[in-house]
Formats: sequence, C-alpha cells, structure tokens
Amino acid sequence: MTKDTRYDAARAALEADIDDYLAHLAHVRRASTHTIDGYARDLAMAADYFADRGIAAWPRVATADVRELLAARHRSGAKPTSLARLASALRSFYLWQMRQGRAESNPAADVRPPKKPAQLPETIDVDDLARMLDATPGDTLEIRDHALLELFYTAGIRLAEAVGLDLGDLDLAAGEARVLGKGNRQRSVPVGRRAAAALQNWLAERPGLAAENETALFVSQRGTRLSRSSVARRMERWAIAQGLPVHLHPHKLRHSFATHMLESSADLRAVQELLGHANIATTQIYTHLDFAHLARVYDAAHPRATNRGDTADTEGTDA
Repeated sequence: MTKDTRYDAARAALEADIDDYLAHLAHVRRASTHTIDGYARDLAMAADYFADRGIAAWPRVATADVRELLAARHRSGAKPTSLARLASALRSFYLWQMRQGRAESNPAADVRPPKKPAQLPETIDVDDLARMLDATPGDTLEIRDHALLELFYTAGIRLAEAVGLDLGDLDLAAGEARVLGKGNRQRSVPVGRRAAAALQNWLAERPGLAAENETALFVSQRGTRLSRSSVARRMERWAIAQGLPVHLHPHKLRHSFATHMLESSADLRAVQELLGHANIATTQIYTHLDFAHLARVYDAAHPRATNRGDTADTEGTDA
C-alpha cells in the first residue's frame, strides 16, 4: 500500500466520525450553521494532519499528537485565537466520542494553546454615535438600516440575534424585544423611545418589501430575511455617509452599548443580563475598558499624572 493510499484510507476513517459529530451538533445540539462550519473546518484540518502521520482512528491520537498539531499550526502563522478554537473543537469532539463509547480518553483535555494578548473592545464616542443616529434616512432601505442601528445601540444585541428577530418578537407597546441568544437562551431586551420610533417607521415600509408569509422583522430587497453580511455592509455604508471617524460594525455598537451603560450605572449584573452573558466574567472586560477611559482622563487632567507633558515641579520642597 502506497503512502497516498494509506493517507486516503486514514482520512476517510477519521472523516466518518467527524460527519457523525457534525450531525449531532445540527440535530441534537441545534448549533448554528456558523458554529457547525467552524467545527467542520477545524476538525478537517486535524484529520488531515493526523492522517498524514498514519493515524487512522481518533482513539489512537495522543496528547503529544495534539500538542504537535498546535505547534505546527503556530509555526505556520496561525493566530492564538485560531489555535484556541482548534483546541476547543478537539476537546468538545472527544467529549462526544467518549459519551458514544468511541474513545476512552480526551487527548486534548490538558492541551492549552498560547494565550492571546488581552484586547479591550473598541467603542464609539457618545457624541459621534448621536450624530450618526440623528441623521434622517432617505429611502426605504435607509429607514430599515436606521431602525437596525437604533436597535443595536438601544439593546446591545448581537448581529445573529438582530437578523433572527421575527415580527412577533417585537412588542413596541411594552418597549421590549425577545431575542434568541447563544446556547438557545432567550431573553427580553429593552427598546428605547428613539429605537421604537425608528422601528415604527420601518414597520410602515416593510410591507412594500417583505415576501408573502415572511416572518422576519428585517428583510432584504428580495423580501427575505436579511443576511448578516448585508447588515455589516449597510452599516458601514451608513457610517461613511454620516462621516463617522471610525470603522463601524455591529459588535462595536454592542461594545459601545455595554460601556456606556456601565459608565452611567456601574451595575455589572444588569449589563450582564442585558448582554445575555452566561458568565459575569465575560462582562467584566467592560470594567477594564471603563478603567482605561478613566486612566486617560486622569493622565490628561491630573497635575501629578506621570504621562502629562507639563514641566515638572523643580523646587524640591515637600508639603
């Protein structure tokens, strides 16, 4: 048997288990298409690597093999986030294998990829946001886009949550919307006065675009549910037209919502609930962001701040 033949046989054997796992994610876990596609890419990459080394069954993979895979990916230039996702995909896959009786141990359990450098989420200045949102929309599509922008900022929802909204999820009389978040967790989010007015304007225009029996709140020119990529493109177009000085994407509005809420209220638990975070540790990054803002203010204003460019006191006396 040639090396290519051995590789093909090993790859096919490894792929069979991957296909079963992806079916489990889709039909039992009801994971999103985005999540399933990510697992498919990462596990296919791992299968390629292991098959090339003559490993034809997942139980034969050792912890050292997983570490070597991550090291090889790191040498090829993969980012820490990609390595973390790959390790997580393998850990989850092996947990399923063990539950199915297909593997006795999880070789990825104790493997930790290089840590990614801590990065604070980018936000938009309140005044810049106000100028952008106060612009008057022109045509029907701009009325829809304006309603989306207001909703993102009033409720801090994710992109997938916004495009997944149906008409029945919106209750303007109560000032709230019902969204389906990560892990199929449902929550209610507030809809502020300005967002409600923008949504009312869109609901008046929507029948002219929506296809018959379409339930989506936000629809495209074709009358069907608006896609995530379309939202991102239209949002950037709006920002450029209004002269926003920074790049705009849906998650930046979510970050801005969380930061501005925390700066005003200092209620971390409330912000956690509004964002739909299962773990408050995820929300705590915004406390670091708030401190970074305060530190900049301090450096700019305090007479004893070390970062100020003012001339130091040279008299040498102590109070």
